[in-house]
Amino acid sequence: MRLRAIETDITRLAVDAIVNAANTSLLGGGGVDGAIHRAAGPELLRECRTLGGCATGDAKITRGYRLAAKHVIHTVGPVWNGGASGEPELLASCYRRSLELALAHRIRTIAFPAISCGVYGYPMERAAKIAVRECRWFTREHDAIEGITFALFGAGALAIYQGELAQPMP
Repeated sequence: MRLRAIETDITRLAVDAIVNAANTSLLGGGGVDGAIHRAAGPELLRECRTLGGCATGDAKITRGYRLAAKHVIHTVGPVWNGGASGEPELLASCYRRSLELALAHRIRTIAFPAISCGVYGYPMERAAKIAVRECRWFTREHDAIEGITFALFGAGALAIYQGELAQPMP
């Protein structure tokens, strides 16, 4: 199966790229963002400073430095404000833009966290539906991406993503 969900520390995964749920500055923060910056080392911050930030719904790529992953794709998810402020479209764009960058850089294996589900407050069930849908659609069109892992924190998140992956493709 090309898509899977596991409960793990994304910073330890030996994949071609991990996705960072970043903020618009790309200069580190809390949660997954802070963990990735700490694990990658100060070189990641130095490279991020050269990128000029990142818009919500977009993505940028850097080297992985001290991580097991060769690259980090930084994407900025939306802050949840009830769902009527374009959040679903922006979250879907995070997955599409990350996968487009992966394709452009010949990345074959990629791991995503639950983008926007931490301090940005996106409801996990809604986010999982968007994440799985976008990744399925992308892999249907592009067979160069061999494996997508949803690297999740906690049994609750894992169960939600596994439930979504068990649903038939539309």
